[in-house]
Parts: sequence; structure tokens; C-alpha cells
Amino acid sequence: MTNAFHHEEWGDGEPLLLLHGGFCSLEPVRALGDDLARTFRVHAAERAGHGRTPDSDGPYDYATMVADTLAYLDAVGVDRAHVVGHSDGAIVGLLLARDHPQRVRSLVAISANLSTDAWVADDYPHVTVSDEEYALINAEYARLSPDGPEHADVVVAKLSALWAVEPSIDPASLAAVVAPTLVLAGEHDMVDHTHTRSIAAAIPGATLRVVAGTTHMLVRERPDAIAALVRDHTSTR
Repeated sequence: MTNAFHHEEWGDGEPLLLLHGGFCSLEPVRALGDDLARTFRVHAAERAGHGRTPDSDGPYDYATMVADTLAYLDAVGVDRAHVVGHSDGAIVGLLLARDHPQRVRSLVAISANLSTDAWVADDYPHVTVSDEEYALINAEYARLSPDGPEHADVVVAKLSALWAVEPSIDPASLAAVVAPTLVLAGEHDMVDHTHTRSIAAAIPGATLRVVAGTTHMLVRERPDAIAALVRDHTSTR
């Protein structure tokens, strides 16, 4: 697993699994990871077709992402971790906490959605993701991908096919999540806040926070604020 997927570890302390978003590498969450590494041993892997990891054959699905994440934890010898996930990574985190509760010590789900009807339109000037951010993400793909910049169209098509049918998470199923959970979203997130509120309401004891003045890319916009929220959330776990 660790030979197939680019992965990084840094910092010292209790293990924390950092899960990046769709069509992203570790770069959008790197500053967050650096901040968290002052307290935790941060473990992070780039999924198939993302960042420095080659693409895999066939379509994407969240079940495979969860299985790959479990394989990664096994490969690096982490039995149980604090989990912080953004966007697609937050969906993986929710499914991991729901279906494999013994592996998750605490959960922070950032900008997750339950189903395919989650998206809101950009509301200028409060755009959900800026043109500059899109350009940066595309440039990071072109710079990092071992498949070459031209493969971006393939990855985008596979992600678009995934997002047309998944996730499909019954909010009631999240009652099975026993890990202490913090649900975060940007004030101007592309995920409708009805999803954010539904996730928080469905998980017993979950806390909901909306980070003011941020978009779907709050992990890059306010890593300091998010790291502080993570530390506060995990301080007694």
C-alpha cells in the first residue's frame, strides 16, 4: 500500500490521519498539517490519481477509498487515529468512523456532503471557490502528477462520474458514529449548509462550527483557525 500511494508523516504525538479533498493533493492541507504536527504525528496519503500517486484503473468509489485508507493505516502501523478530512476526505472519514469505529479516536469532518444534491451556486463576491484557487489546484496537479498534466481530464471525468451518483449516506446511519465529532464548513462553502447541519444533527454529541469568511477551501484559507479547533476538539479525547 505505502509503495503504491505517496504518503508523508511528520510531527510527534498521537497519530492523526489527514485526508485531502477531491482533485487535490496534500498541498491544500499542508499548512494545516504543519500546524497540527506541533501536537500530533500526522499521517497523510494521496489517493489514486491525486497528487503524486498514479491513477488506478476503473472508476472511483468511496468504498474503495475507505478500504485503501484502512490498508494505509495498517501499513504504517496505526491501529487508531484522530481523523481530519476535507471534502472527499471528510466523506471517507465519516464512512470510516461509521463502519470501522474501532479505528477512529476522534473525527473532524470539513465540508462533507451526504448526497449528490449538495452543491450551491457561486454567489459573487462570496464565491464558493475562487478562480485563483481553481488555477492553483490545476497547477499543482500538472506539477505533481506522475501521469502527466494531460491526464487531468481523465481524473476530472472519473470524479464527475463519482459525484453524479455518490455519496449516498442516510443521515440516520451516522447514529452509529461513536467517535467524538466536529463538523466544519466554510461560511461560503459550495456544500449547502443543510448537509452540514444534517451531519452534525445525526451524529450523537457532534459539534458544528462554521468558519466565517471562508469558502470550500477553508483548509487553505484558515489553517490556523482549523488547527485550533482540532486541538480544542481533541484535547480531552
